[in-house]
Amino acid sequence: MLTVNKLIARGQGLAPVLLKRAASVELDWDVRQKSRFDATDSQGRHLGVFLPRGTAVRGGDVLVAEDGSLVRVIAAPQAVLEVCACAKHGSPFDLLRAAYHLGNRHVQLELQPERLLLEPDHVLADMLRQMHLIVSETHSAFEPEAGAYAAEGHAHHDHGHAHSHAAPARGKPIGIAVAAAPAPHVHGPGCKH
Repeated sequence: MLTVNKLIARGQGLAPVLLKRAASVELDWDVRQKSRFDATDSQGRHLGVFLPRGTAVRGGDVLVAEDGSLVRVIAAPQAVLEVCACAKHGSPFDLLRAAYHLGNRHVQLELQPERLLLEPDHVLADMLRQMHLIVSETHSAFEPEAGAYAAEGHAHHDHGHAHSHAAPARGKPIGIAVAAAPAPHVHGPGCKH
């Protein structure tokens, strides 16, 4: 067994020729969300992957084996539910509502402009259909959102362009009076509530 304990996110910094020559391994989300797993690569080598706890492997990532060899990760197609807005009776806002309700249930969810993808669940499928959304079963690579607290979330780093975190200006500006907050109420022995 060949031990793997390093991951290069999206193969960043590696020469394209190295990636082209590398072995590959095709893994579904159930495996890729684990930090420890066994797999067999395209060269027939048995891999024992031991990454830091909490590490999720994404399609496009590159695993580095103990002998220095590289293994490209491919997100395997798997059974998923595809959720789309109904063009006749709904609007794209319906997808936003669905994403909200699924997020409230901590459902792993892949967001795309015209559809949502999630792992099969008949209870959630029924809920989404009751929201007048079109739900169908399909096979697709599944790359759910990492979440705000994940290591691969949006960090403040230099990637060639700036971000403005100010709200965009809309319409005519208005003036709002702002006053200092009153002193906090302190509870003591004479407090009657």
